[in-house]
Amino acid sequence: MCYSAQILADHKKYVRTYGADIDIQAFVDLFWARLEDDRVKILKAMEVAFKNAVDLGGNQICNFVDQFGANQRTKLEQTLYQQRTRLADAERTLLSKTTKAATEAKRIATHKVDWCMDKLADLGRTALVDQDARIFPGYYAPVMVMEDGKRVLKPMRYQCRPAGKPAFFDTRFPGTYNARRDTLEGFWKGQFGFTHGVIVVNAFYEHVERATPDGPQKVILEFKPRPRQDMLLACLWSKWSQPGEPDLLSFAAITDEPPDEIAWAGHDRCVIPIKAENLDAWLNPRSCSLAQLYAMLDHRERPYYENRLAA
Repeated sequence: MCYSAQILADHKKYVRTYGADIDIQAFVDLFWARLEDDRVKILKAMEVAFKNAVDLGGNQICNFVDQFGANQRTKLEQTLYQQRTRLADAERTLLSKTTKAATEAKRIATHKVDWCMDKLADLGRTALVDQDARIFPGYYAPVMVMEDGKRVLKPMRYQCRPAGKPAFFDTRFPGTYNARRDTLEGFWKGQFGFTHGVIVVNAFYEHVERATPDGPQKVILEFKPRPRQDMLLACLWSKWSQPGEPDLLSFAAITDEPPDEIAWAGHDRCVIPIKAENLDAWLNPRSCSLAQLYAMLDHRERPYYENRLAA
């Protein structure tokens, strides 16, 4: 499975490189939704891209980002005060008597103080790092689709909830951020051949098992194509609607058998980077036969994937 990926988060580059239109209202709605529910996960790289593009609706989004940041800062400062008080109380108790409760309270409070400090520092950071453009299941990413014959960029959640499924589908099938090629006409028959998209990535990450002196351990490997390049990963997406609930746009990346270098590294799946020449056809699947769609997945880009332990 593609556990995580380093994406192209700057919408301006989609305009310049791929001639895509931006569904700005969809992005505005997403940033507004996060103000209502801070469980909505948006990359810092997406925030910065819109804050640097007020001409593309970034002014309104910038206000939402600033308001969200202020709200988060207030919550973190309140938590930090509570945990510092808890830590001080535990340390006072331990000066006179060592107890299991006080020792545990000190351990937990110390961890939470450090966590709050890290989060506060991250809120104030303006220089981007690689992690700021790395999606995980549940995060929103820019997905390129086709609408009225035009490439359009929309924000979608990385974990697909197919239309018509109940909301608890997410927890019952937590692995639906990937769509196995051998299930496209089964589990994914409502999306394959109907709603296709791509995400642009330059690296992806996988859990693999490695032998150690202490026994097998899971590690995370970063895979990057050589030569370095942005890859158009084939995806399926869906629009989920239910009365009384906000609409949800979500997607899954299609995976297939891995090339040798990924198999040798210990993983059994790989994402599928389609060729740029097939982009419009892939995004307009209703104009193609299933055989033609499979041919596009077969006629993919085939870079060599270097790997290293993820930071």
